[in-house]
Amino acid sequence: MKALFKSGPQPGFELVDRPEPVPGDRDVKIRVMTTGICGTDLHIQAWDPWAQANVPTPLVPGHEFYGEVVEAGHLVQDVKVGDRVSGEGHIVCGTCRNCRAGRRQMCIRTISVGVQRDGAFAQYVVIPDTNAWVHHDESITPELGAIFDPFGNAVHTALSFPLVGEDVLITGAGPIGLMAVAVARHAGARKIAITDVSASRLELAKRMGADMAVDVGRMHLDEAQARLHLAEGFDIGLEMSGRASALREMIDNMTHGGRIALLGLPAEEIAVDWGKVVTHMLTLKGIYGREMFETWYAMSAMLQSNRQLHESVSGVITDVLPASDWAAGFETAREGTGGKVVLDWTRI
Repeated sequence: MKALFKSGPQPGFELVDRPEPVPGDRDVKIRVMTTGICGTDLHIQAWDPWAQANVPTPLVPGHEFYGEVVEAGHLVQDVKVGDRVSGEGHIVCGTCRNCRAGRRQMCIRTISVGVQRDGAFAQYVVIPDTNAWVHHDESITPELGAIFDPFGNAVHTALSFPLVGEDVLITGAGPIGLMAVAVARHAGARKIAITDVSASRLELAKRMGADMAVDVGRMHLDEAQARLHLAEGFDIGLEMSGRASALREMIDNMTHGGRIALLGLPAEEIAVDWGKVVTHMLTLKGIYGREMFETWYAMSAMLQSNRQLHESVSGVITDVLPASDWAAGFETAREGTGGKVVLDWTRI
C-alpha cells in the first residue's frame, strides 16, 4: 500500500510502499478514504523537540480519518465489513483505575494512533474495533468524517461547562477554535468572541457565528469586552491556542467565578498570576482528546439535529487535496491562515 512514512528520527516524510497492516482478533482493517492534517502531524513532520520526546520511529503518522471497514477480526461484534467509520485515536489499556471506572479518556497508558503506533496517512489502517465509530447518518461525507477527531476536541472543550446564556471567549481561531464557535452557538451561548491574528481565520469565525472576531494584534480584549457590553467579563473561556499571552489576557478578562477549559498545548511553561486565579475564584480545567465515547454520541446527535451546525462544521474544511499532493497540503496547513486541510486517499 502507499503510505506517508517517517523512516527514522529526522525531519520529513516520504510517500512509499509499505506492507498492509494485519488485524488481530479484536481489530478492524479500514480502507482509508480521507485524512485530516493536524498540528500534531506538523510537529512530527518537522521533528521538533516535542516529536523527538514522544514519537518512536519508524512510523506511519495520521490520526484523523474516515474510511470503510474491509476486514474484521473473528472476535469483533459490533463493527462489520462495509461499515463507514471514523476512528477514535486514543487506544486505552482497559484495566487501569480510570478505564475500569468508565473514564477511558483518562487512561494512564494511552497510546495514540499515528503517534506511538502506525496511523492513517496510508491506504489502510488497523485499529481496535472499540475505537471505530460507525456512521449511520448518510449526511456525513468522507471529508466531514475525517475531522470527527478534532470536532470531538471542540465539543469536549466547549461542553465542559454549561453554556446557556453565558458569554464565551475563545482564544485561537484554528480549525478546533472555529468549530467551538459553532458548538457554543448551538449550545445556547449569549455572546461569543474569538481571538487570532489571521484575518482570513477571523472572517471564517464570523461565518461560524462569532459575535466578535478580535485581531489581538490590533485590539486588547478589554476593548472587545466593552464593545460587547460585558460589564463584568466573560463567563466561560475556551483556550485553544497554547499561547502564554492568550491565557494571561483571558484570565484578566474573566468575571469572578469564571470557568476556563484549556485545550491548547503550550510549547513552553506559562507564567500565570495565580493570585488573580485564587482571588477571582476561577476554575481552570485541562482537556485532552474526547470523552470516550460520550463526546462521540454528542457530536453525532448535534450534527443530525442542527443543519446550520452541520454546514458550519463542514465549512471549516477549506482544502481537499489528493493524497499524492500531501506536501502541498502540509505546506498549506503550516501556513495557518485557512481552515482544515484534508487529504483524499482515493486519489493517489
